[in-house]
Amino acid sequence: MKKIRVSLLENSYNILIGRNLINKIHNFLKNLELGNPPIIITNPKINIVIGKNLKKTLLNSGYKEIGSFIMADSERSKSLEVTVKAINFLTKLEKFNNPFIIALGGGVVGDLAGFVASIYKRGIPYVNIPTTLLSQVDSSIGGKVGVDLKAGKNLIGSFYQPKLVLIDISLLETLSSRHIKSGIAEIIKYGVICDYGLFGYLEENFKEILKLKPVHIEKIVYESVRIKSRVVEKDEREERGFRTILNFGHTVGHALEAATEYSGIYSHGEAISFGMICATDISERLGICKGILKERLELLLKKYNLPTFIKNIRIDKMIKSICMDKKFIHGKTRLVLPVKIGKVEIVEGVPLKLIEEAIKNRSY
Repeated sequence: MKKIRVSLLENSYNILIGRNLINKIHNFLKNLELGNPPIIITNPKINIVIGKNLKKTLLNSGYKEIGSFIMADSERSKSLEVTVKAINFLTKLEKFNNPFIIALGGGVVGDLAGFVASIYKRGIPYVNIPTTLLSQVDSSIGGKVGVDLKAGKNLIGSFYQPKLVLIDISLLETLSSRHIKSGIAEIIKYGVICDYGLFGYLEENFKEILKLKPVHIEKIVYESVRIKSRVVEKDEREERGFRTILNFGHTVGHALEAATEYSGIYSHGEAISFGMICATDISERLGICKGILKERLELLLKKYNLPTFIKNIRIDKMIKSICMDKKFIHGKTRLVLPVKIGKVEIVEGVPLKLIEEAIKNRSY
């Protein structure tokens, strides 16, 4: 097992990375003094595969009662409506006045569960157990929690750090290849923004990574978590501008998800893949991008069967969503654009027309 400490003063917490950690969860919870009872927030599929065993493990470790709130397995569940349902579920357990939440699932579950924890009784503790590669390397770390509106993704949310993140690599063995590739898109992002070595590792070992060879998966998960943790430590609430580099590919990517109404036509990772290549096209047009970055990035995305083109999408809807994006500041766009592998710049005032052209050139 490996441990990474996210040092954020009173909001500090540990991220534990290893195999079969979920079966030992009582060892990690006992010293945290989180409260009682645990409330597991998850979806039906995860509840059957993992949730019921987790509940048994918690009962065997001394908790007398465990609540389970089951939400639908869809990005559309990340909504105010489901948030209210979850809060009402918590209020029904009012005889227990000191609950804590366990988020068990991918990014949708983690974002909503963390948001509920942040607003219920002005904040209760929560633990994140991410079950997808995407959530293990990205959304479970850093405390960004929230829900979507029709106008855009994550428009309502909080910064609220978990008390523990438990990354159990063995859980990835239940995932589809599409889910794995979606997570790899975010790992590629980390390579582009600040780790040339990670980018090269993804290039050289793509066959073994796609086969989920443990030594390679543990390597890329650990490196990704290390990168994000260090970025978050420098700019927890994205007030200094440094944390913004984590949004590489996300402006256009989120717009693609919004334009398809979070229907799953494109997964989050697939949308980010498209967003990264569009941002690189824009960077090249502006003369920022250097070397053969675009060719290497596009080839790497294709190796992992991630999209660099989209089809049958209303581009006007994407542009409308970009204008609603939280990164659209004072009437100006703000994009993270690559300079070279391992380095990006935050550029304000990129013309909307240029963004629209980049999307059109990769649409059919």
